[in-house]
Order: sequence, then structure tokens, then C-alpha cells
Amino acid sequence: MATSVKTLLANKKIKSLLSVTPSTTVYDALIIMSENNIGALLVMEDQKLVGIFSERDYARKGIIKGRKANTTSISEVMTPNVYTVNPGMNIVECMEIMSSRKFRHLPVVDHDTVIGILSVGDIVTALIIEQKTHINFLESYISG
Repeated sequence: MATSVKTLLANKKIKSLLSVTPSTTVYDALIIMSENNIGALLVMEDQKLVGIFSERDYARKGIIKGRKANTTSISEVMTPNVYTVNPGMNIVECMEIMSSRKFRHLPVVDHDTVIGILSVGDIVTALIIEQKTHINFLESYISG
């Protein structure tokens, strides 16, 4: 059985939700991302998820368009209408969503409250652990 989103969130190293507001400058958001070694931030307004901002957003909607990080607000470059997952889903479902929709980050929402964010790295790591566990089980079953 695939690992649940809830379990994966519980095992993440970064437990706090890192976010910015739509009026935050891209420069300030990039500093937060660099300091925390992450590739995306939630964009929140009054505890409501209004978007997501990633390095890819800035590359495609910022740099290429000639926008400057210190004068561009997140609202100008973020991805609005964010696709989310819930804690009851599993990592295979998340992987399918990420693959088909070309996402690298998925916010996790439980009853209209954002409780976390998953990266493609989180999903891949969890899948590797699942595969190793499965292989070890099969090897012990065959040899035992």
C-alpha cells in the first residue's frame, strides 16, 4: 500500500509552513527560498491559499519578461488557482498529478486549511523507500 500524504507530511524535515503574501517582493521570496533550500513558497492571504510561487515562475514570468526581483510583487508572477491534494491521498496519486500536470510542488489542504506542501523530491524519496522495503520483504520471503 502506498504511503499516505498524511504520513509523508509527518516525516518531513521542515515542519513549518513557509509562505509569503501577494505583495511580498520576488527578491524577499527568493531569499526565503534560498535560506530554506526550497524551490517554492505558498502565497497566502488571511490564511487562504491564493497561489504558489516557484523558481520556475520567476524564470518564466519574471526574468524573461524583464522584471526585476526587487520591484516585482509575487502577485505578478505567482501561479494562481493552485491544484491541491488532501491528507487521505497517497504518494502514487500525487506522483500521477505532478507528472500529468507538470507540477513540482503540491500544497496539502485539509478542510480548507493548508497543512503542508510536497515536492517532487519528497515523493521520489518516499517511493524509493517503499521500493527498498518491498524488495527487502521479497528477498526475505524467497530466502526464508
